[in-house]
Amino acid sequence: MNGCAVKSSLAKGRMFQVYLAKLAFRAGVFLLVLWAYFRAPEYFDIIVTEKIEIDWIMSGRPLEELYAYLEGINHIWVYVVWGLIMIEMILAMLPDSKYLTMGSKKEFPDYYVPVEDCDELGLYRYVQKNNYAAIWVLIVWMCFNAVFGALYVLDVIAEKELLLLSVFFYLADLICVVVWCPFQSFFLKNKCCVNCRIFNWGHFMMCTPMLFIRNFFTWSLFFTSLIVMLRWELTLLKHPERFWEGSNATLKCANCQDKICKLKGPKFVEKK
Repeated sequence: MNGCAVKSSLAKGRMFQVYLAKLAFRAGVFLLVLWAYFRAPEYFDIIVTEKIEIDWIMSGRPLEELYAYLEGINHIWVYVVWGLIMIEMILAMLPDSKYLTMGSKKEFPDYYVPVEDCDELGLYRYVQKNNYAAIWVLIVWMCFNAVFGALYVLDVIAEKELLLLSVFFYLADLICVVVWCPFQSFFLKNKCCVNCRIFNWGHFMMCTPMLFIRNFFTWSLFFTSLIVMLRWELTLLKHPERFWEGSNATLKCANCQDKICKLKGPKFVEKK
């Protein structure tokens, strides 16, 4: 069995076009939300939290007045954005989703092609090195977002700023895949996204600011993203051989069908 036997959903190189289209779409979503932030901030008011209700009561106005005000705002965009992100996360957990790159699908057994005479010591070293790097990424990411959480608690920023930050992360997630990734450059030193140790952390990262907003829409997205991430981590713990090109032939450049590194190019390639 070799890399050519792996199931392929799209023609070679088509995945790059798919991800460019995704990037353009997310850029459009971000620009739309950014426009609303400056020109129609009332659309953010429908994200009602206990904190907002308390502030409203403390201002001397009855809650009935708040709910009457909210009824006059079009809610459809919230359901659309929530639905799109939720569908993306569900698809990330399905092995037959043809519009996902191998960077996401390598956790599934159908895409594992064992390398003959795999270097077990090399696999162990790969796992240790990447786990260490991933822990640092998680620490840095949580500390970075904790700053915004503190600003929110101190009323320096509000829900709309946290939502705008999440939508920016939604766009930045694909910028990392297609254009340039700081986690690849400064922490993981991985060759490409197909070989990325934290590829399925993207949804968790984009939803992190939503943790601070106690609301059905925000918490449902955050905790679903956490499930996606934990599922990935548990699979890696049980089957690390699926995540390294030295043990999984599918991840080798010669067998890659996605070619999503056209702009970035392979980096940190080990010298033979």
